[in-house]
Amino acid sequence: MSEISEKNPMMDALLQLRCHFTWDLIREDLELPDLENRILEEINFLDTKFNIGIHNTLAYVKHVRGQNEEALEILRKTEELIQLLHDDQAEIKSFVTWGNYAWIYYHMNMLPEAQTYLDRVEASCKKLSSPFRYQVELPEIDCEEGWTLLKFTCTYYERAKVCFQKALESEPENPEFNTGFAITMFRLDNRGKNHPSISIEPLRRAVTLNPEDAYIKVLLALKLQSLDKEEEGEKYLEEALSSKSSQPYVLRYAAKFYHNKLCLDKAFELYQTALQTTPSSATLHHQIGFLYKTKMNQIKKSANYHPHGRDKGNLEKAIQSAIFHFKKTIEFNSTFKDSYIELGNMYAEAGDFDKAEENYQKVLNMKQLKDSVRQKIHYNYGYFQQFHRRSEADALTHYLEGIKINTDNNMFKKHLLALEKLCKKRLHRNSSDVESLSLLGFIHKMKGESREAIQSYEKALELGSSLLLSGTPLFSPDATQSLASF
Repeated sequence: MSEISEKNPMMDALLQLRCHFTWDLIREDLELPDLENRILEEINFLDTKFNIGIHNTLAYVKHVRGQNEEALEILRKTEELIQLLHDDQAEIKSFVTWGNYAWIYYHMNMLPEAQTYLDRVEASCKKLSSPFRYQVELPEIDCEEGWTLLKFTCTYYERAKVCFQKALESEPENPEFNTGFAITMFRLDNRGKNHPSISIEPLRRAVTLNPEDAYIKVLLALKLQSLDKEEEGEKYLEEALSSKSSQPYVLRYAAKFYHNKLCLDKAFELYQTALQTTPSSATLHHQIGFLYKTKMNQIKKSANYHPHGRDKGNLEKAIQSAIFHFKKTIEFNSTFKDSYIELGNMYAEAGDFDKAEENYQKVLNMKQLKDSVRQKIHYNYGYFQQFHRRSEADALTHYLEGIKINTDNNMFKKHLLALEKLCKKRLHRNSSDVESLSLLGFIHKMKGESREAIQSYEKALELGSSLLLSGTPLFSPDATQSLASF
């Protein structure tokens, strides 16, 4: 980068700007049409006073998609909004917009226009006594970077948290900074395993500072529900639903609240209302698909897993409805990995094993899969092989592959439990199964049960010696290959 800037003074200036082009945003696995759709949904349906930054983000996405004229038009509208909503802070609110202007004009080879916006940034930096020529430290810019990171991908949530924390150090009572921080912590809560309630206080504080914000209230309701404070959560939920603001977002999260309560009819009603407004939301279709999966499991359980008559018809309807919505999810976001997994699961339930295999393989072969996703795929694929394909050997292989990815999370525990049940089932049929005995020793070892592990290994060795003399293979090739990597 330094070599480029030495030969190109304008690039040296551009790289100093604090804007979307210098925030390291684009990832190869990002589905840009889906991102643009989510941004447009937010602009159209999320009622908030804090919407300047989202327009800048839309302009950046338009540029990345090769639509520079559209990007410039959005930046012009952003300037109008700044003047309309933040006339007293127009200069401060314009830094990111000016930076984006400069970068887009540079990429269009319109260098005089790019220089115009660099000059504006430089003049404002001098006015604010910044020690840098093209950069200024402002909490408003930290906040906008936080909102942008939050919109792109979950891998940026920790960075977004740092941005909002930095902004709050300057203005701890700022409603926007507190809102951004609370939403970030809510999302981190949903992904973390060590601190499942880190967002509760930030959410309470954000609701206090933004009493009219229905979106924050419904997030607080969900968090309270997860902490077994459902009655209190329902009060906030009712307040949010009685408001007419941010309705598609409020309806979506309210439906999730009732889904968690297993009030499925109420959840369906809310999801369908939200779908009328945002029919191309990949996330919404995924949530509805998952609701139908819950309905499927309810029907199976109530029918003692042997549905017939009306139950069988309702079961088939639930499965096909889930398939429809998971397919819609992928149609609107082809990188929505969980929907490929769930689509595979639903095709398996429908008895279409070839399509189930196709979806598991599609997601398993995606590039840049995170370990947590790969582990989840192996678990579901293993379950499919064991209970639908009736291939215990293939199931065993997938459980082992999942175990070796990560040994310190809940999915690891699920893999280990599935493998243990499978091995015990095989040993129940054949107590001299050396492979299953050895794997049981391995399972005990992974669980920290040294005495039980030694017992299983010793028994396996004793039986294995006689089998080796007879020339009988002790392990399947796939199991041998998987175990060799531990």
